[in-house]
Amino acid sequence: MDASIFAVLIQDGITTGAIYALLSLALVLVFSVTRVIFLPQGEFVAFGALTLAAMQNGQAPRTALLLVALGVATLAAEVLGSLRVAERRVRLPRRLPALAGKYLVFPVALYWLTLQLALQDLPMLLQIALALAIVVPMGPMIYRIAYQPLAHASILVLLIVSLGVHLAMVGLGLLMFGPEGSNTKPFTDLQLTFGQSMVSGQSLIVIATVLTLIAAIWCYFERTLSGKALRATAVNRLGARLVGVGINQAGKLSFTMAAGIGALCGILIAPFTIVNYESGFLIALKGFVAAIFGGLASYPIAAAGALSVGLVESFSSFWASSFKELIVFTVIIPVLLWRSLTSHHVDEEA
Repeated sequence: MDASIFAVLIQDGITTGAIYALLSLALVLVFSVTRVIFLPQGEFVAFGALTLAAMQNGQAPRTALLLVALGVATLAAEVLGSLRVAERRVRLPRRLPALAGKYLVFPVALYWLTLQLALQDLPMLLQIALALAIVVPMGPMIYRIAYQPLAHASILVLLIVSLGVHLAMVGLGLLMFGPEGSNTKPFTDLQLTFGQSMVSGQSLIVIATVLTLIAAIWCYFERTLSGKALRATAVNRLGARLVGVGINQAGKLSFTMAAGIGALCGILIAPFTIVNYESGFLIALKGFVAAIFGGLASYPIAAAGALSVGLVESFSSFWASSFKELIVFTVIIPVLLWRSLTSHHVDEEA
């Protein structure tokens, strides 16, 4: 190994570590607010990348049709849930137009738009915006259908539900995109030279996007009322309920943010590697390893863990590429042992 190879490995490790940092942030957020270990996070990564790839290939992404199906199911769940509660049953006629617009009209309009624009050569920013508009609303819909009815169940039950949702989304991914993988066009062909090292413009875009998004999320949590409500729910769910924070609304919001982060991560990595319907799970699993560093509770430690995972993966691919994944996931063992010896057991909140 010489200095140039070392610089390339550092650059690659920081770039992938930045992606894992975003995913770990999303996993920590969802678990803190809802107690859900969000196994389907990887499917949002794959759906974001493959939706953008389909549009760049001149095809209408089938995820838009999936969004319509989820919208219909979510509208049915909302109506049936309102009919079971007398107070909500009285308000249902007033809420129905808004619910229909949110869960039926919007997905159908978006599906029609993708059909109209399928053969159009859109600018990349518009393609990315359309891909995010298709994938991100799936997050709160999945929460409403699969998780909200079991919001007060144990963590084990929620984990089993997560596994079921993950398997269902993997199957839907195979149905929509097929077994072949795809990648997207590069954001830029720019190459910068620093001394004897070359820095890819792609990597700079990824790192700048991740830092901007992390700063935006920090401002959201610190400066907005809904962000502070999410923080309160993450710190103490029972206390947040007692002061009037809606747990269901917080759950939907956390899933929306997790879906957005996952889809954006998929879009960011798609120019670097071929993504297929199931590869997002492995990427998100590395984000989960980083989240374990922070005990699924600390954002800064999870981010530092993500950079460590990215660097370990990068150098492992150089020295022992056949055992790269094994080395990355073995890192979690001493972390779990350390946390089990230093953490105090806390009974699960009712």
